[in-house]
Parts: sequence; structure tokens; C-alpha cells
Amino acid sequence: MPRTGSKKVLILCAHRPGRSPSQRYRFEQYLGFLETQGFDFTFSYLLNEKDDALFYARGKLLSKLFILLKCSWIRLKDVARYKSFDFIFIQREAHFLGTSFFEKKAFHSGAKVIFDFDDSIWLADTSPGNQKWEWIKSPKKFYTNIKHAHVVFAGNTYLLQEALKVNPKAILVPTTIDTQLHIPKHELRHKETVCIGWSGSLSTLKHFELLMPVLKRVKEKYRDKVRFKLMGEKNYTHTELSIESVAWTENREVDELNSFDIGLMPLKDDAWARGKCGLKGLSYMACEVPVVMSAVGVNTQIIRHGENGYLAKNEEEWLQALSLLIEDKSLRLKLGKAARETVEQHYSVERFKKTYLQAFQHADTSRQ
Repeated sequence: MPRTGSKKVLILCAHRPGRSPSQRYRFEQYLGFLETQGFDFTFSYLLNEKDDALFYARGKLLSKLFILLKCSWIRLKDVARYKSFDFIFIQREAHFLGTSFFEKKAFHSGAKVIFDFDDSIWLADTSPGNQKWEWIKSPKKFYTNIKHAHVVFAGNTYLLQEALKVNPKAILVPTTIDTQLHIPKHELRHKETVCIGWSGSLSTLKHFELLMPVLKRVKEKYRDKVRFKLMGEKNYTHTELSIESVAWTENREVDELNSFDIGLMPLKDDAWARGKCGLKGLSYMACEVPVVMSAVGVNTQIIRHGENGYLAKNEEEWLQALSLLIEDKSLRLKLGKAARETVEQHYSVERFKKTYLQAFQHADTSRQ
């Protein structure tokens, strides 16, 4: 039961706690601290574990239609209880469909609405299993959604500038890492080979595959000195590179990241990528894994080239950076330590937890 005098917060999100990187790194890791400051949280998520697997699979038309109906029923029940909460926290969108009905109802309920986002969600970027359904999502509802919020949390300056076009109460709340959880474990790294790693989901594999020409050249140049690992999609295979693929699990995530000697974050330079908040790179960096990242968007703010990682714009720059790191263990250690210091100083939960609290307090004093 909520404590007497506590502020009650309803969280509207897509996934159950612990499942989504966006949710875990944007707000879930702050909830324990905020509870000590007088906030009580109630989750309302759209997809349970069974529905999650069906919803992102290819096909399954009837199952997906039923899930969407179920999601609508969940949100209609939420509307009926909006007024019993002090805050309504919406992560990315209240519903998968292209409607702002639930966001508008929240705004006019008397509760303070906080809208949080960490991608260029005003653009279309649908998972591979649901590309046929892209037309029903209406990404442009983003502008209506953030207009109906008392405070907007934007994950980087690019996203912030877009939000400010519609809502002057948008503020910068970067994606952060819990450095007490993400800790270096150098003993998990292989002594004989250099592991080049990437972590991500099925929907982001297209970014990883941008590097295939480079990784083939790396394999040809270094042969058995290097190996490749992918965390997130256990069924991924690549005959030429013999990539080791492992499933993501919350309890194994940090250990798997620590098995990397070099972390990769390739991105295409487009409007969607410029909205990315650097989470992949930051998660490597917190574990003292040296990184090579595309020189796109927030990556160029996170990385000081040659000091705490490398930035690359083209195939030759990727190959050069990877070669330097493969050939020099001391360089990997040096850049890895500098990378963790960057996270601790600028992108850690510890660094931003008071800012997060102040953002909630700011929402509380915001006018209708």
C-alpha cells in the first residue's frame, strides 16, 4: 500500500519490468531511489511474457489482433483510474496504435503527466515482424503526445530540440548506466583471442550488419587472433565469421559484456540514428570495454576520439580503429579505463539521480 503522504505514480509502458533496455535504463533503475523520496509506483504494461513473444514474431495475424484488443482494454481500465494518481509517467507511447486518446485523457485527468522518450519516435522504425502494420502506428502522434505533457524527458540534445518545437517544458534527461551494477570483470576476457562484441535486439541487427564488410576484412587480416560475439539474438548465424550468438538475460548481461575485448556501435547516419542515446556504447564503456562507435549523433558527444574510445565514419576508419585495439592490449586497457571514467562522471545513475528527482518535482509544480 502507498505510504501516507506519498506521491502516487502510474507508469504506462509497453513491457513488463526488467524486459526492455529502454525502460530499464531510462527509468526503472531510478525507482528505488525515488521511493525513498516519497514516490510510489504502479506499473501498467501492455505485453506479458507470452504476448511479447507473439507480438514481435513474423505472421501471427489473429494473435496480434487479439493482443491489440487486449492492450486497448488495459488502457481503458487505466483511464478509469487516472484521477487516483498524482503522476502519470508515459514511456514512448501509451498504446501501439496511432492514437493519442490515452495521452490526452491523462493530461486532462488532474494528474501531472511526464512523457519520456529516447529515440526519434516521430519517425517510422518498425520491428521486422510488424512492418506490414507500420501504417497503423502513426509516428506523428508523438507531437500530440508531448503537447499533452507537463514535462517531457528527452534522452539527448537532438531529441530535446525536436520536443521543444512543441513543448517548452521539455528537459534533457540522458540515458544512464548503474555503475554499481555494470562493473569491470577483466577475468572474464579470453587470454588467447580478442573478442569483438555487439549487443542488441532483432530490430537493431540491421545496424550490426552494416559492419559485415569490415568484420570480414578483420577476420581475413587477423584470422584466429579474433573472434566475434553477439548478445541478444541467440539464433543469429554467420558462416564466414563463425559468430557466437547468445541470448540476452538480465542476470547474464554484465558478464557477457565483460567477455568483450572491444565493443561495437555501428549506426547509419540518418535522422533515426541521430536520436539514439548511446546506450549500447555506454554499457560497454561502464565495463571498461574499449569502444568503436559510428560518428553519429550523441556518440560524438560521448567519445573523445583516441582518448576514451574511437569514432569511425567509413570502412577504412573502422578497420584502422579495430586494428589498433586488436594489436595493443595496453591501449585497450587505457581506453577502457577512460571510458568507465566518462560514464561515472557524465552518464551514471549516481550522477543523475538528484536531477531525476528534481525533474519529478518540476513536473509536480507545473501548471495545467
